[in-house]
Amino acid sequence: MRFVQIIGLVMVLGFSVVSFAADDPSITDDMRKDIQSAMKSHIDQNLVNGRYVIYDAIEGHLKKLKFDQVHEGIVKKADFYISCADFVDEKGKKYDLDLLVVADKGSFHVLETVVHSIDGKKRKYHLED
Repeated sequence: MRFVQIIGLVMVLGFSVVSFAADDPSITDDMRKDIQSAMKSHIDQNLVNGRYVIYDAIEGHLKKLKFDQVHEGIVKKADFYISCADFVDEKGKKYDLDLLVVADKGSFHVLETVVHSIDGKKRKYHLED
Protein backbone atom coordinates (compact mmCIF):
# COMPACT_ATOMS: atom_id res chain seq x y z
CA MET A 1 0.00 0.00 0.00
CA ARG A 2 2.82 2.40 0.90
CA PHE A 3 4.42 1.72 -2.48
CA VAL A 4 1.22 2.73 -4.31
CA GLN A 5 1.05 5.98 -2.32
CA ILE A 6 4.67 6.81 -3.16
CA ILE A 7 4.11 6.11 -6.87
CA GLY A 8 0.99 8.31 -6.79
CA LEU A 9 2.91 11.17 -5.16
CA VAL A 10 5.76 10.88 -7.67
CA MET A 11 3.28 10.98 -10.55
CA VAL A 12 1.50 14.07 -9.19
CA LEU A 13 4.78 15.91 -8.59
CA GLY A 14 6.14 14.84 -11.96
CA PHE A 15 3.07 16.11 -13.81
CA SER A 16 3.16 19.34 -11.82
CA VAL A 17 6.80 20.00 -12.76
CA VAL A 18 6.10 19.25 -16.41
CA SER A 19 3.09 21.57 -16.40
CA PHE A 20 5.01 24.32 -14.68
CA ALA A 21 7.97 23.94 -17.05
CA ALA A 22 5.66 24.38 -20.05
CA ASP A 23 4.23 27.70 -18.90
CA ASP A 24 6.01 30.72 -17.43
CA PRO A 25 3.76 32.36 -14.83
CA SER A 26 5.70 35.64 -15.11
CA ILE A 27 4.27 36.21 -18.61
CA THR A 28 1.30 38.50 -18.02
CA ASP A 29 -2.17 37.96 -19.48
CA ASP A 30 -1.83 40.86 -21.94
CA MET A 31 1.62 39.72 -23.06
CA ARG A 32 0.33 36.15 -23.40
CA LYS A 33 -2.54 37.32 -25.63
CA ASP A 34 -0.16 39.37 -27.80
CA ILE A 35 2.29 36.48 -28.20
CA GLN A 36 -0.46 34.04 -29.11
CA SER A 37 -1.97 36.58 -31.49
CA ALA A 38 1.41 36.93 -33.25
CA MET A 39 1.61 33.15 -33.54
CA LYS A 40 -1.88 32.79 -34.98
CA SER A 41 -1.26 35.66 -37.43
CA HIS A 42 2.02 34.09 -38.53
CA ILE A 43 0.35 30.75 -39.16
CA ASP A 44 -2.59 32.33 -41.03
CA GLN A 45 -0.28 34.46 -43.20
CA ASN A 46 1.90 31.49 -44.11
CA LEU A 47 -0.71 29.02 -45.30
CA VAL A 48 -0.43 27.77 -48.87
CA ASN A 49 -3.59 26.02 -50.05
CA GLY A 50 -4.64 25.67 -46.42
CA ARG A 51 -1.33 24.09 -45.34
CA TYR A 52 1.57 25.44 -43.30
CA VAL A 53 4.81 24.74 -45.13
CA ILE A 54 7.99 24.08 -43.16
CA TYR A 55 11.35 22.67 -44.21
CA ASP A 56 12.38 19.72 -42.05
CA ALA A 57 16.19 19.85 -42.06
CA ILE A 58 16.50 16.46 -40.34
CA GLU A 59 14.35 14.63 -42.89
CA GLY A 60 15.53 16.88 -45.71
CA HIS A 61 12.24 17.92 -47.28
CA LEU A 62 9.27 20.24 -47.04
CA LYS A 63 6.28 19.36 -44.88
CA LYS A 64 2.81 20.62 -45.74
CA LEU A 65 0.86 20.56 -42.50
CA LYS A 66 -2.74 21.26 -41.57
CA PHE A 67 -3.05 23.54 -38.53
CA ASP A 68 -4.90 22.19 -35.51
CA GLN A 69 -4.34 24.43 -32.45
CA VAL A 70 -1.95 26.70 -30.53
CA HIS A 71 -0.97 25.51 -27.05
CA GLU A 72 -1.76 27.72 -24.06
CA GLY A 73 1.66 27.45 -22.39
CA ILE A 74 4.43 29.97 -23.14
CA VAL A 75 8.02 29.95 -21.87
CA LYS A 76 10.96 32.32 -22.27
CA LYS A 77 14.27 30.85 -23.46
CA ALA A 78 17.21 33.01 -24.47
CA ASP A 79 15.76 35.93 -26.47
CA PHE A 80 12.59 34.09 -27.47
CA TYR A 81 9.11 33.46 -26.16
CA ILE A 82 8.21 29.94 -27.20
CA SER A 83 4.92 28.17 -27.52
CA CYS A 84 3.81 25.16 -29.49
CA ALA A 85 1.21 24.60 -32.13
CA ASP A 86 -0.19 21.27 -33.30
CA PHE A 87 -0.32 20.28 -36.95
CA VAL A 88 -1.08 17.09 -38.91
CA ASP A 89 0.39 15.89 -42.20
CA GLU A 90 -1.53 14.20 -45.01
CA LYS A 91 -0.75 10.74 -43.54
CA GLY A 92 -2.07 11.65 -40.08
CA LYS A 93 1.32 12.13 -38.39
CA LYS A 94 1.08 14.68 -35.59
CA TYR A 95 3.60 17.53 -35.56
CA ASP A 96 4.27 19.76 -32.58
CA LEU A 97 6.01 22.89 -33.85
CA ASP A 98 7.68 25.44 -31.58
CA LEU A 99 7.19 29.02 -32.70
CA LEU A 100 9.98 31.35 -31.61
CA VAL A 101 8.55 34.80 -30.92
CA VAL A 102 10.46 38.04 -30.22
CA ALA A 103 9.40 41.42 -28.94
CA ASP A 104 10.34 44.34 -31.18
CA LYS A 105 9.23 47.96 -30.79
CA GLY A 106 6.22 47.09 -28.69
CA SER A 107 4.91 44.20 -30.77
CA PHE A 108 5.62 40.49 -31.13
CA HIS A 109 6.80 38.64 -34.24
CA VAL A 110 7.47 34.98 -35.05
CA LEU A 111 11.03 34.64 -36.33
CA GLU A 112 11.36 30.90 -36.67
CA THR A 113 9.42 27.67 -36.45
CA VAL A 114 11.12 24.47 -35.31
CA VAL A 115 9.85 20.87 -35.36
CA HIS A 116 9.65 20.02 -31.65
CA SER A 117 8.16 16.54 -31.97
CA ILE A 118 6.58 14.13 -34.43
CA ASP A 119 3.96 11.73 -33.09
CA GLY A 120 5.18 12.53 -29.57
CA LYS A 121 8.87 11.77 -30.29
CA LYS A 122 10.74 14.90 -29.21
CA ARG A 123 13.65 16.48 -31.02
CA LYS A 124 16.29 18.49 -29.21
CA TYR A 125 17.47 21.92 -30.17
CA HIS A 126 19.49 24.46 -28.24
CA LEU A 127 18.71 28.20 -27.93
CA GLU A 128 20.77 29.33 -24.97
CA ASP A 129 24.52 29.95 -24.77
